[in-house]
Amino acid sequence: MTLNRNKLYWILFTACTVGYVWIYFISEKQFTENNQINGCLIKHFTNIPCPSCGSSRSVISLLNGDFIVALNFNPIGYIIVLTMLVAPVWIIMDTITKTNSLFNFYLKTENYLKKLKVAIPLILIIIMNWIWNITKGL
Repeated sequence: MTLNRNKLYWILFTACTVGYVWIYFISEKQFTENNQINGCLIKHFTNIPCPSCGSSRSVISLLNGDFIVALNFNPIGYIIVLTMLVAPVWIIMDTITKTNSLFNFYLKTENYLKKLKVAIPLILIIIMNWIWNITKGL
């Protein structure tokens, strides 16, 4: 599904804003008992962690400068932090300069990820991350 520019920018900006609020909420809460965040509905209902379980703790660890701890919680946290830092700035710059550089990057990335030789290894990495989350008992 290809999005138009405005819809993509709105979704990214909203997701980043919600992410900032979530990070503030969980960092103020200083995690829950047992140093865990109970935010994953998949884990809540199935008692099995999803591939992204530990991402919130990973982001908080990255913001605290604990890079190894963040990697151990979930490597996806690195992607989330990068996206949350870059996307809003890129959207604002595109809006100010009236360009489509982020949208063009999105379209090129989407087409690249549709290639089987790229998609299959990425899917396998996500599955391996999921298995790792299950085995470490997140």
